[in-house]
Amino acid sequence: MLTKRIIPCLDVKDGKVVKGVNFKNLRDVGSPPELAEAYEKQGADEVTFLDISASLESRGNMLNIVSETARRLFVPLTVGGGIRTFEDMRDALNAGADKVSVNSAAVNNPGMITECAERFGRQCVVVAIDAKRTENGWNVFTHGGTKRTELDAIEWAQRAEDLGAGEILLTSMDADGVKTGYDIPLTAAISEAVSIPVIASGGCGSVEHIYEVFTQTDAAAALAASIFHYNEYTVGDVKQYLKDRGVAVR
Repeated sequence: MLTKRIIPCLDVKDGKVVKGVNFKNLRDVGSPPELAEAYEKQGADEVTFLDISASLESRGNMLNIVSETARRLFVPLTVGGGIRTFEDMRDALNAGADKVSVNSAAVNNPGMITECAERFGRQCVVVAIDAKRTENGWNVFTHGGTKRTELDAIEWAQRAEDLGAGEILLTSMDADGVKTGYDIPLTAAISEAVSIPVIASGGCGSVEHIYEVFTQTDAAAALAASIFHYNEYTVGDVKQYLKDRGVAVR
């Protein structure tokens, strides 16, 4: 049985970890390297570092902060935000990332997924999908959730897998920061449509929500931010809760 992963997420803006609601009203919650190190000590399986304003501001990722964060970790570090080219992904990996997440650039240039998978191995390539329910189902949004595309989220996930993605990082924009639970219908639809791992993101407000997404969908991992940043639960608390209820975790 494959074990489920628990992944704290560091949304980074101006060098600080921030958290908001529906991608808005951001407030500082701490230092990326310090929080990453703390979460590893709590038992995190991985840490995700997302420079959430890089694409919107048309700049590269904060590689100096990525490097400092990576130096403090032994668990895998996924880095995203401002990754526009093969060279950007190479630079992020050289800075210490184990995996690199691409969103806007992959939508604009799908061939980038294949190029990076062939150069670095598909295990390094994470395609991030920010999805929001629309009149036609779920649409993909880019540039930090500010630009709507006409891409159907399910079809895009399938295409990303075909192009070489090793994982999908799926964020529900409707649920993000609201803390009422993951978007179960969206996560179930995407995780059933692809054979690569899907990381559920957006909406976690309790350990029960993580249990729900693991038992009601095929998600391979749960990403959470608020519950860890505000010391509502530790990663260890989450894992113990899941173990007690028969969910296999690392």
